[in-house]
Amino acid sequence: MNLQLELSRLKPSTTLKISGSKSESNRLLILRELFPNIVLHNLSDSDDSIAMVNALASKDSIIDIHHAGTTMRFLTAYYSLCTSRNVLLTGSQRMQQRPIGVLVDALRQLNAQITYTNQEGYPPLAIQGHLSKGGKISLPANISSQYISALLLVGTKLELGIELELIGEITSLPYIEMTLSLLRDLGVSCSFKANKIRVEPLLVAQELSFNVEPDWSSASYFYSIVALGQVGDTMTLLNYKQDSLQGDSKVALMYQELGVKTDFVDNKKIVLTKVKQVKEGFKANLVQTPDLAQTIAVTCFALGISCDLTGLHTLKIKETDRLVALHTELGKLGASIEITSDSLHIKARNKEIVPNVSIATYQDHRMAMSFAPLALICPIIIQQSDVVSKSFTNFWDLLLSIGFQMNRQ
Repeated sequence: MNLQLELSRLKPSTTLKISGSKSESNRLLILRELFPNIVLHNLSDSDDSIAMVNALASKDSIIDIHHAGTTMRFLTAYYSLCTSRNVLLTGSQRMQQRPIGVLVDALRQLNAQITYTNQEGYPPLAIQGHLSKGGKISLPANISSQYISALLLVGTKLELGIELELIGEITSLPYIEMTLSLLRDLGVSCSFKANKIRVEPLLVAQELSFNVEPDWSSASYFYSIVALGQVGDTMTLLNYKQDSLQGDSKVALMYQELGVKTDFVDNKKIVLTKVKQVKEGFKANLVQTPDLAQTIAVTCFALGISCDLTGLHTLKIKETDRLVALHTELGKLGASIEITSDSLHIKARNKEIVPNVSIATYQDHRMAMSFAPLALICPIIIQQSDVVSKSFTNFWDLLLSIGFQMNRQ
């Protein structure tokens, strides 16, 4: 379904509630499978988390996780080291184009029995599970943090625990810190010194209740909306914390440069206020927060300012090649944009945005959501709008509630 979006002015004093973070939820769902006395609240209702719940509940020999990248990586480690099951782990056509060889190579260092059934280095994976003792693994540091987190999570159940030596510069460090923080809350002894991470086994987990914070990456789209609004516009987002585990909480600092002030209220909610019009260009290294790249790029283009983003090498292996997708879709709107293998550069805009452009989303939820705020500037069409369910099921409903007009096509 395609959606034509338009918005002249935000509704005043809007308060929104966003479901739990899929990043936290999927980590906690694996931990609950390993330690069943964990109680979880405000789990994500995203497709990725539903795929995780369904996979863990399934007794089938074929596990299809569709588009869920986090689920693929976490379950590869879980099935191969923590079970005695033989499973075929597969996914969508795009999932079968997303590399997983680095994780498989790491798991094989602990004698994991994993076979590629189609293309070497990519799903589907035939896994012969065994209860590993654990031990030491070395792997490149400049990979998706999900590979690293997958190993750390299962390390809690291995007799010798797990020790990772990361070679090179670490990518997406906040997501590794998130995993370690959740493990410490559970009572796991772990350490992170230089490029070595050690997770000790946990024999018995204490009974513990986790309340999942909403995704800060989901909040980023509302930061963008406020940034494109009028000075004085405000919006309140519930259940966000100043001491968040999520690296994407840095969006608050980044959007301060884009004219949006964040007020934390009782560590229970945030109030976003547009305080100024921005005329200077924006520069940032997003190596630790790559999921913010699309939102920031579109915001800067809409504001008419230049944008220089670096540290984006992992965008090529997401749901789509996000650098190429941004280049193509922003180009349709009239952007002067250049990309490299790990950076994006947009020149300050000196002409009107082309209206009613149809934005392709490439089966990528973040493409749909990051371009939606442009409706504040001119009408825009979002193709395959239902793709947002991957991470943010009621995204369009919330946009309706704050004044967006939508026509289904």
